[in-house]
Amino acid sequence: MENLVFVINCGSSSIKFQLIEPNSQQIHLKGLAENLDSDRCRIKSGDQEINLPNQNYDGVLKEILRLITPFEDKVCAIGHRVVHGGEYFYSSMIIDDEVLSKIKKCAHLAPLHNPVNAKGIEALLKRFPKILNVAVFDTAFHMSMPNHAYLYALPIKFYKENQIRRYGFHGTSHRFISEQATKLLPDHSKLIIAHLGNGSSVCAVKDGKSVDTSMGFTPLEGLVMGTRSGDLDPSILTYLSKELNISAEEALTICNSKSGLLGISEISSDMRLLEEKAIQKDPQAMLAIEMFCYRLAKYIASYTVPLKGCDGLIFTGGIGENSHFIRSKVINYLPNFSIDEKIHEKLKRGASGIISSLSSPHIAVIPTNEELMIAQDALKLKAAI
Repeated sequence: MENLVFVINCGSSSIKFQLIEPNSQQIHLKGLAENLDSDRCRIKSGDQEINLPNQNYDGVLKEILRLITPFEDKVCAIGHRVVHGGEYFYSSMIIDDEVLSKIKKCAHLAPLHNPVNAKGIEALLKRFPKILNVAVFDTAFHMSMPNHAYLYALPIKFYKENQIRRYGFHGTSHRFISEQATKLLPDHSKLIIAHLGNGSSVCAVKDGKSVDTSMGFTPLEGLVMGTRSGDLDPSILTYLSKELNISAEEALTICNSKSGLLGISEISSDMRLLEEKAIQKDPQAMLAIEMFCYRLAKYIASYTVPLKGCDGLIFTGGIGENSHFIRSKVINYLPNFSIDEKIHEKLKRGASGIISSLSSPHIAVIPTNEELMIAQDALKLKAAI
């Protein structure tokens, strides 16, 4: 057991962590701390469940670090998921004082995530001062987008002075899938990747580089998602604010937390439950699913423009990997794509495979693994020193 990488993902109210051997891909420890700062705060790791009622970030991190104590002499690097790198970072970086300072400078772009990302980094640097720490940015993969794709048609001064532009997210997942696609698809220079989960995004990848993506300045733009509205006429926010006598922030909360599949169905943000309800002919569940698939299909079709074609369409993420129902509905909207139903039905969770009946464009399902991507980046940067 050598070259273990400790991967940590500090979210706004949760912390995910893994101990991975990047080369063998073996996971030695995996866990989730959830509901921080509440009476339901707990850490789940394997068969263990540690209750930490009302524990704050610092206390939970200390408990996580206690869990990795038996392995710490084997840890060669630590990989941190960082949501926003702004325009500072185009790739994963070894963390030093300058990198940490720039992560903090991006806090205004991701106020719920970058501050806690920085908190996790500082805790690990303090606990393991001699171990290499690496930051892997959700936004970095999309820094290859051309300016005509990432700029909004606002006065250009807002970009120059206020950094308002499309950044894109899920970049670590899209990069991982684009690399895996080279092993699976015979043609892979023009890929469209659909990362579908509670948060969903599409990415156009040309020769391994992102050229466009559906999320924008924040993860709200783009597809219909679990609780996010996706693309929206911005004047709706001011209209809601006036009509309901609420603040702009409250209107934005509706778009982020009460919309999407949840808002349309009035049942759940969980696609699995909505599929069950749709089979029972629940009209609002059926409508929510139809809107989700229609918006997704429109984005997929539109990304043949920057790619000038398409060699492969790849589904990933919790919904993309597991829902035959959703994949089929999306493909039915796309006239130039076709699924081989026999292969499609046999594809199990965790399996990779081509599910198209046509030779091109190929359609494939590839499970994502952002933690492995982070671990591999950390090991590569360590080897390069």
